[in-house]
Amino acid sequence: MTDRPDERSGSDVLITGSGAPHVPRHTLEQAIGAQIRQQRKRLEITAAELAAAADISPGMMSKIENGQISPSLSTLNAVANALNVPISALFATYEERRDCSYVKANQGVGIERRGTKAGHHYQLIGHSLGGDVVVEPYLITLSEEAQPYTAFQHSGIELIYMLTGRVVYRHADKSYLLEPGDTLFFDAGAPHGPEDLVELPMSYLSIIIYGKD
Repeated sequence: MTDRPDERSGSDVLITGSGAPHVPRHTLEQAIGAQIRQQRKRLEITAAELAAAADISPGMMSKIENGQISPSLSTLNAVANALNVPISALFATYEERRDCSYVKANQGVGIERRGTKAGHHYQLIGHSLGGDVVVEPYLITLSEEAQPYTAFQHSGIELIYMLTGRVVYRHADKSYLLEPGDTLFFDAGAPHGPEDLVELPMSYLSIIIYGKD
């Protein structure tokens, strides 16, 4: 997958071939307008009704919601009062942080899971930062004492990327030989796990993704 310039936007920003939706870059005015619209819809009132409650013209309210003008603080305060929210709430989306998780080599958190007693060692090397989806990335190492275990079963989907060693990995009623560089992506609701430990020690990256309850 190769990064390429985003020709549609006429900018030098590089995009990938991912199908993930683009994250728009809103101006402060656009972010405030979107937040006002969201709060207004939460109250189930029209833009005209909000304009009347804030004592401004419907035309100005329309321009504010569409990010076409930069309203004064007094105007924003009037709109916030009409929405019954603090004025700081109107800046929430603009100030939203895009965090990341950073873990140095060999500093992942050791996790006890089924299979650990059979020489399967798990290191959690990241954590979810919020939202409706949980992502659990593990660095899994199987020592010389490891034993096969094919009864893992949990909700969500899982991706395995083989780093070192060789293993025959079973998923449901099929088995796959995994060597360094190989990837296996599957529904984790079916029984799965290493069936034949061909070359030990071995290590692989496991990423488990599931929705929050």
